[in-house]
This record gives sequence, C-alpha cells and structure tokens, in this order.
Amino acid sequence: QVQLVESGGGLVQSGGSLRLSCAASGFGLDYYTVGWFRQAPGKERAGVGCISGRALYGSTYYSDSVKGRFTISRDNAKNTVYLQMDSLKPEDTAVYYCAVGRRTNWGRCGIESEYDYWGQGTQITVSS
Repeated sequence: QVQLVESGGGLVQSGGSLRLSCAASGFGLDYYTVGWFRQAPGKERAGVGCISGRALYGSTYYSDSVKGRFTISRDNAKNTVYLQMDSLKPEDTAVYYCAVGRRTNWGRCGIESEYDYWGQGTQITVSS
C-alpha cells in the first residue's frame, strides 16, 4: 500500500525555520518526482517546488515565491524527502502537502495533475 506521511509542521515566528518531512512506504521514493504544494486559507493549492527521481539526478525546482528560502532534499536510505524552510514569512502560512508522481513530466512538476499520491498535509503557521 502506497502511503505518504508528512511531519514537522507547527507555529514559527517570522524569520524562523522549519523542516518538513515526507516519508514514503510501499514503494521506493528515489525513483520518482516528489512535489511540495501548499494551500493557504481561501486560496487554491499551489506548487512550492519539486525534486526529481534518480533519472534526473535529484534536480530541483522552486517557485519564485520561495526560491532562495526553501530547499528540497532527499534521504534515500530513509525513503524520505525534506522541505527545509528558512526566512519564513507570514504569507508562507498554509497547509503543506507532499505528492509523488509515477510519470511526472519534469517541466510540469509544479502542477497538481502530475501527481498520483498525496500526503495528508501539515499546517505551517508563521506569526508576524
């Protein structure tokens, strides 16, 4: 059974840092593209960034809103992908989701429809 479990959410002050984890079970995460998305109150879910599988050597992509502040990495031994979030801003407040695509088009890795499996989401709240 394929399962993604996120952890690491919480409340942090503006300028602070948090690291989210996305642990997979039921399949080897390193073969697949993993995307991070977020949904702020009253807004649609939007792509934050993604990391490719081993075929593209773990390439990464970030949305403009988080570029330079967020970093995606993976630990294949733990079958886990991380989202390191630094210099957090109140506008980063959202529910964050990880997702895995079996055949994600790398050029579209920030698009929801490219993903087949989703985690349950974890809340990040950044206070000003």
